[in-house]
Amino acid sequence: MTQPPHGQWPPRGAVQPPPVHGQHPAQWHGAPQHFPPPPPRRSVGAIIGICLGAVAVLVLGLVAIVSLNRDGSDHVANAGYSTLPATSSRAELPPSGSSSPSSSTNPFPTSPSRAPSSPSGPQKILKLADHPILQDPNAGLRNRVCTLPQWQSSQQAAEAFFTAAGKCLDNAWGPFLDAYDLPFTPPALHFPTGASFETECGTIQVGIATAAYYCENNLYVPFRGLQTDQYGNNPGVYLALFAHEYGHHVQEVAGLMDAAWQKIYDAGQNSPSGLEMSRRKELQAQCFSGMFLGAHVDQGGTVSRDMYNKAWNDQETRGDNTSRSQDHGTNAHYASWWRAGASNNRIADCNTFSAPASAVS
Repeated sequence: MTQPPHGQWPPRGAVQPPPVHGQHPAQWHGAPQHFPPPPPRRSVGAIIGICLGAVAVLVLGLVAIVSLNRDGSDHVANAGYSTLPATSSRAELPPSGSSSPSSSTNPFPTSPSRAPSSPSGPQKILKLADHPILQDPNAGLRNRVCTLPQWQSSQQAAEAFFTAAGKCLDNAWGPFLDAYDLPFTPPALHFPTGASFETECGTIQVGIATAAYYCENNLYVPFRGLQTDQYGNNPGVYLALFAHEYGHHVQEVAGLMDAAWQKIYDAGQNSPSGLEMSRRKELQAQCFSGMFLGAHVDQGGTVSRDMYNKAWNDQETRGDNTSRSQDHGTNAHYASWWRAGASNNRIADCNTFSAPASAVS
C-alpha cells in the first residue's frame, strides 16, 4: 500500500515546466542596469589626436595578423573550446531510453571557459509504459540463494525474518537497477508496534489493509497487521506481501512511482482514470513480488517450493473484492499479475501501464 507524500503537487522528482520564453526563471534576481551619463564634448585638437592614435593601432593590428598567418597554427579553434567528440561505436551508445543529441545541436559550449551544466550521477526516469526497464523481453532478476531465519509469529522473530528478506531483495533489485543507471539505495525498514504509526505520507492506522506499507523510501511492517492468527506459520505468504511493498520501492527508484502519481493527480485521485492508474501501479508491484519469489525458489536457500506454492495460492484472497475498494485490482487480477511475474521472471511481463483496461480492472 502506498499513499502520496504530503505537500503540494508535483511530488519530489517530478519535472517542472520550463520558464516562459523571454522571461527570467523565478529565482533570478539580477541587479538593475545603470547607464553612465554622456561624456562631455571634446575639443577639435583632442579629436585629431584620437584619430592619429587609432591609425597607429590599426597598423599594429595588421602587422600582428600577418605574423599569425605565418605561424600556421589555429589559435581560434583552441581558445578554450572543447573539441568535437568522435562518433561512438554501436557498443558505446547509451542504453535504450537515453536521448541522443540531434544533428542540429551546437557541439560547442556556451562560453569558451565553461560547458553547460547537467545533473551528475544516476537519475530517475519519469516514464510509464515506455520506461527503459520494461522494454527488454529477456530481462529479469538473477537466480540467487536467499537464506531467511525460520518463521515464528512474534515481533522479534518477524523483524529478523524481514530484515534478512530485505537484504535478499536489495541483492536482487540493486544490481538490476544499477544496470540501467538508476539511483538505487535500499529502503529504510521500520517495525511499528503501536495501533498507528507516523510516516511522511501521514498517520497510518494498523489494520487488515496495512500488513505492510511503503512511503518515500521507507518500508513499514507492523507485526500487528500481519494477521498471524489467520495465516499462522506461512512464511511464503508474508514474504510475498513484503516483496510487494518492496516492489513499490523499485518503482520509486526507477521513476515509475512519480510518473504514476503525476497521472493520478492530473486525473483526480478518486476519478475513474485516477483509480485505474492506481490499480496499474499496485498490480505492477504484485508482478515484481512474483518475480522475486520466482527467481529465488529452489536455489538452495530457504525459499522453498512449499513457500512458493502457498504464496501462489494466497494471491487469490487479496485485492479489491476482499477490501471492497477500487484502487488495487480485483482478486483475480491481483493473482494473475503476481503469477505472471513468478512464472516467467521477465520484467517486460510486468508492464501494467501498457496493458488493456480489461486486464487491470
